[in-house]
Amino acid sequence: MNILTFRVPGMTCGHCEKAVTDEVMKISGVENVQIDLDTKSVTVTSDSALEWADVETAVDEAGFEAVAG
Repeated sequence: MNILTFRVPGMTCGHCEKAVTDEVMKISGVENVQIDLDTKSVTVTSDSALEWADVETAVDEAGFEAVAG
């Protein structure tokens, strides 16, 4: 099991949360996405290694920017 946590500073509402979740769930191997809107943090659980470039692309497709760390 692999876990990756990052921030998406531009998320402000449930619609933002859904857009990011929907795009990140499209990444192969992703099993779960948890978002905390208060801290703007996203935790992704995957059954395979996650490539940061794939995460950045997915979040970009949702209209936001992913920030590592």
